[in-house]
Amino acid sequence: MKVNEFHNMTDVELDQKLKDLKSELFNLRFRHASGQLENPLSIRTCKRDIARVNTEIRTRANKA
Repeated sequence: MKVNEFHNMTDVELDQKLKDLKSELFNLRFRHASGQLENPLSIRTCKRDIARVNTEIRTRANKA
């Protein structure tokens, strides 16, 4: 996802997106360990999306 998409989300939506991304990362790691992952770059993409969400959450907390 793009950074602009995270700017438009509410705090509740960001928390839910973070939970979803963490569970997706767990599933990707599990599939990678079992050899069923088609695209290993999807792990990197998921980690970066998690970092983007965390950055947005942290930025909003510092502004308040």
